[in-house]
Amino acid sequence: MSNEMKAKAMKAAPNRWFVFCILTLSGGIAFKLSSMKDMFYVPMQQFMGLSNTQIGGALSAYGIVQTIGLIVGIYICDMFSKKYMIGGSLIGLGIVGVYLSTFPGYWGFLAAFGVLAILGEVTYWPVLLKAIRLLGDKKTQGRMFGFLEMGRGIVDVIVASSALMIFRMMGEGAAALRGGILFLSAITAGAGVLCLFFVPNDEKRLDENGQEVNKAQAALGGMMQAIKSVDIWAVSLNGFTVYCIYCGLTYFIPFLNQIYLLPATAVGMYGILNQYGLKMVGGSVGGFMSDSVCKSSAKYIRFGFLACIIAMAAFLMVPHETMGQSGNWLVGAACTLGFGAIVFTMRAVFFAPMDEVKVPEEITGAAMSLASLVIYLPNAFAYVMYGSFLDRYPGITGFRIVFCVMIGWAVVGLGVSTFLLNRIKKHS
Repeated sequence: MSNEMKAKAMKAAPNRWFVFCILTLSGGIAFKLSSMKDMFYVPMQQFMGLSNTQIGGALSAYGIVQTIGLIVGIYICDMFSKKYMIGGSLIGLGIVGVYLSTFPGYWGFLAAFGVLAILGEVTYWPVLLKAIRLLGDKKTQGRMFGFLEMGRGIVDVIVASSALMIFRMMGEGAAALRGGILFLSAITAGAGVLCLFFVPNDEKRLDENGQEVNKAQAALGGMMQAIKSVDIWAVSLNGFTVYCIYCGLTYFIPFLNQIYLLPATAVGMYGILNQYGLKMVGGSVGGFMSDSVCKSSAKYIRFGFLACIIAMAAFLMVPHETMGQSGNWLVGAACTLGFGAIVFTMRAVFFAPMDEVKVPEEITGAAMSLASLVIYLPNAFAYVMYGSFLDRYPGITGFRIVFCVMIGWAVVGLGVSTFLLNRIKKHS
């Protein structure tokens, strides 16, 4: 799509920032059903009859379907209009939520999570990223993706709190759990309806003879083009290393609890700040630093890797055992939150360099699917890797190993981001 066609498409939308708000709203809602364990873990066990192993099995099935599905997604995400892919996926997620509210047996629960993975991770998320990219231009990519992450964090808090409030108001029984799930289903489907109304259709692609391009052939060609693109792989591996470091943030909680003796009442507060607070702050700061300060998301991410190496190296030199024994857990909490903030600013914009390497807009869906497959791959191994270090080397030794591995990923990321910037320079 030419710049002129892109400008025309943006003008055709009712208002690109209004559409952006609708998409961001949907982004904060879409995964609430698949992550309902965060709100209703114990009630799911009590009223749906699920064991820890069964809930874990459903989450594993979700991850397997996601990985396999994203391979297929490289082909299908440019085959259909983003309006119908996004809206239809959200409405489908709402329907699956209604089914879950009937408290199906384990196999039904397992199948439902498989469908949630297809609709959420394969046909929705890469297409959402495609829509966000097409709404912005080269100068606003970091801002767009940063605001997306910040907005999702805000919606996360509001939706999760509302679902819990409904659960409490209805008496915290089986009917209350059903009410909470139906609430999540309704707002997910509602977001889908809004997207069907306000997200613009894709522009028709025409060949040199003015004939409409066959979408199936174009999608297949786009898939092969994305797979062969060194630039797309560079952006994907750049995000992959950021996500490897991000996975390590999970272990700051047991670190503070075991080494700094973080009080139980503070654990929950730290978890909220670590997940929701940093997401909101990181999104806005990452977008601003990318667009206004560094003038490039790729440059900012490289700066972020360097900052991670320096910050974590300094953190390793702190006498944590002595600090923990003195009960000064606020120092440990502040240091880990500061490091987490750096990572969240990088995470907010790791899809933005797609525009800097001049990925053709007509293969954006395929590019985002491939990038999502690579970037989120650490979910399959990083937590097991970090956890095994802590089990094999109890105490501060295990945590130091985890932090050194995070530094190692940052060093790898520094090299990948430098390669990515060289690719960008060639395009410029």
